[in-house]
Amino acid sequence: MVSIIKNVKIGSQPSISVDYIGQGEMVIFLHGIGGNKKNWEGNLPFFSKKFLSVAWDTRGYGESEDYSGDFIFEDILDDLKRVLDYFDRDKAHIVGLSMGGQIATLFYEKYPNCVKTLTLCDTHFGLSNLDKNEVKKFINSRKEPLLNGKEPKDIAPLVASSLIGDMENKPAYEKLVNSISLLHKESYLKTIDTSMRTEHRHIFKKIDVPTLIMVGELDTLTPPSMSLEIKKEIKNSNIIIIPNAGHLINIEEPEIFNKNLMNFLEN
Repeated sequence: MVSIIKNVKIGSQPSISVDYIGQGEMVIFLHGIGGNKKNWEGNLPFFSKKFLSVAWDTRGYGESEDYSGDFIFEDILDDLKRVLDYFDRDKAHIVGLSMGGQIATLFYEKYPNCVKTLTLCDTHFGLSNLDKNEVKKFINSRKEPLLNGKEPKDIAPLVASSLIGDMENKPAYEKLVNSISLLHKESYLKTIDTSMRTEHRHIFKKIDVPTLIMVGELDTLTPPSMSLEIKKEIKNSNIIIIPNAGHLINIEEPEIFNKNLMNFLEN
C-alpha cells in the first residue's frame, strides 16, 4: 500500500500548515525565502521509509496563515517548536535550505536540546555579511519590483533563472517558477527585511550536534566558498558539494540530495 502525504494545520493566529508522511524519528524540512513546503515533495516520500518526514510552510507562506506585524524570527522558532510538540517529539533532525538554514541555526541556539542533527543546505552567513553588490543585487531582484506594483508571478521567471544551476533542467526550473509565483506578497516583503538584518553566524561555533552542509556546485547566491567557511566554524561537520546544481539542490538533483542526506541521518 502506497503511503499518502497528509496535511495538518497546527495552532492559530497564524496556523501553520504541515505536510507529513512516515513514522520513526522526525525529520523536518524548512524551505527558503522563495519557497513553500511543496518544494520538498520530491524528498518526503523517500525519507518516509525510515522517518517521520515533515515539511512546513513558514508563517505567511504557502497554506500557512498570514499574520499582522513584522516577520520576527523569535516567533518562527516558537512556531517550529509547536510543530515538534504536535508530533510529540522531544528532538528532530532539522534540514533547512537557505533561509531555512538560517531558521535551523537560530532554532538550535534557542532550543539546542530539541535538535538531534542539523543539515544546512545552500546556507548563508546572514545576508549583511554578503558583498555589498550582492546584497544590492538581491534586494533589487526581489523587493523593488514588488514595491513598484509587480506581483510574485511577474518576477518568478527572472528569480528562478538566477537560482537554478542548469537552465536545461526544465522540470526544476518550472518548479521554481511555480514556487515563487505562490509567494504571499506582503509576507515575502516583510521576510526580506528581517532576513537582511538578522545575524546568525555567531551561532555556528556553538553548534554541538552532527552537522551536514550541502551546497550546489553552481550556486551563485550562497556559493560553495561560503559553505566551506561555515564548515570551518562548525565542529563535527561535513560538507558535500552537489554537481550541476544551483541554489535549490533538493529540487535540481533530488536523487543525489536524498542519498547523501539519508547516509548522514543513518550514521
